[in-house]
Amino acid sequence: MRTARLRLGVIAVLVAVGAALTGCDADNTIIDTAPSDPGNPWELAGAASSSGPSGPRPGVADAPLTAENGDGGGIDRLSLNAIADIEEYWKTEYAKTFPGTFEPVDRYISWDAKAPKAQSVKFCKSDTYQLVNAAYCGLDHSIGWDRGVLLPQVEKKYGPMAVVMVLAHEYGHAIQGKAKIAGLLTPVLVREQQADCLAGVFLRHVAEGNSKHFTMNMTDGLDGVLGATVAIRDADPSNPKNVHGSAFERVTAVQLGYTDGAAACKKIDRKEIKNRRGTLPTTFEVEDEEQQQLPVDVASLTSVSQALARNFPVARAPQFDYSGVVKACPKVTSTEPVSFCPSSNKIGTDVSALAKRGAAGSGEEDFLSSTVTGDYNAFVVFVSRYMLAVQQDRGLSLTGAQTAGLRTACLSGAFTTKLSEPTSDPRLSAKDLDEAVSGLLSDGLAAADVDGKIVKSGYQRLEAFRTGVLDGEQACLTKFE
Repeated sequence: MRTARLRLGVIAVLVAVGAALTGCDADNTIIDTAPSDPGNPWELAGAASSSGPSGPRPGVADAPLTAENGDGGGIDRLSLNAIADIEEYWKTEYAKTFPGTFEPVDRYISWDAKAPKAQSVKFCKSDTYQLVNAAYCGLDHSIGWDRGVLLPQVEKKYGPMAVVMVLAHEYGHAIQGKAKIAGLLTPVLVREQQADCLAGVFLRHVAEGNSKHFTMNMTDGLDGVLGATVAIRDADPSNPKNVHGSAFERVTAVQLGYTDGAAACKKIDRKEIKNRRGTLPTTFEVEDEEQQQLPVDVASLTSVSQALARNFPVARAPQFDYSGVVKACPKVTSTEPVSFCPSSNKIGTDVSALAKRGAAGSGEEDFLSSTVTGDYNAFVVFVSRYMLAVQQDRGLSLTGAQTAGLRTACLSGAFTTKLSEPTSDPRLSAKDLDEAVSGLLSDGLAAADVDGKIVKSGYQRLEAFRTGVLDGEQACLTKFE
């Protein structure tokens, strides 16, 4: 008998973008909380803002750069301003971490993927006709981008800072060879993770208010950047050509650079990625596994609840009610589609509503869609309500988006890793982590406190979940006191 499996997905990206799901569920309260604890990894120095403007600074003159074959339009100006700020940053910061002298990119090339073939140009010895991409070319130390399809769509769906992220990632590739942290024999996965990390380093610079042409807040601005790691992904984790890393891994790399700086990017290699992956699945192991979604029903939820009890035992096991959420819970606002009532120690689930959340296929095929649907998008919300029972058992507060909410997301991540162990039943499989990432960035239900209060920043929600996945339960209890 084959072990029942949940899904997870590995993502490869044409360009490293950060991507973002925005919006919130009407049944939950989004708390716009600026971080204040200097021990938190997302705490920023300087003038970082949780709710200020995000995008091009008004009234600032365009950079004196030109792109070959450019049209002088808005996308080219946005791209060149981004490159100018990225170059200015690395001119100052490069020597603090890397050997040698910083060498700016030599050429910038723009093209329109919608243009007739007669109007195409050469980039990195390839024709740009219908080329929807942005890339760095090591042959001539150049960066090129599609101003007709890719970057306009990125800006439209995720905001101008997502375009800045594209160029910051590509400039990361330009730095790799000069800094001798990657070469021709370096695996693609390592190179992409390093470039994502280096982009995260620059994003921190922008968030702290130090970029000439751009500002970025820690909520919709930073979240808008995180989405492309979800939006531009490999469709099949089992394809050997898909070696760029999952959405979870890409976001992790960005966050490593953002929180720990360029030194963290130097440490990314095969061994570091292997250790970080641990038992987390990166491919489907059996034929048709991707289509074998675990149904979101009472039987599956019972199986998950049993795994929760084994891995996170509590002195007084909560009661599971599958007839709906707990409505009459004293001093607690019930959350949909799953709620926890501390006084009765009951977890109530609206199974049909939760099943809709886990339904596969909705919008996932759209160009640059940041939606990753599937069963674990639903199961992680169910898991999060059990984690409130765990916190109650540990004598911890269940209220407060910044504390209990993020701790809940973190503990849910720690349990997710437990599901990846070879003996686990049910067991994590390819795309599950990305489904969880998608949900955490979009509405953050798995990061809600007992009353449904959620921090506004998807970055914070995802960072908390990632901490649990990579560092386990104790890290959650230490970070979110």
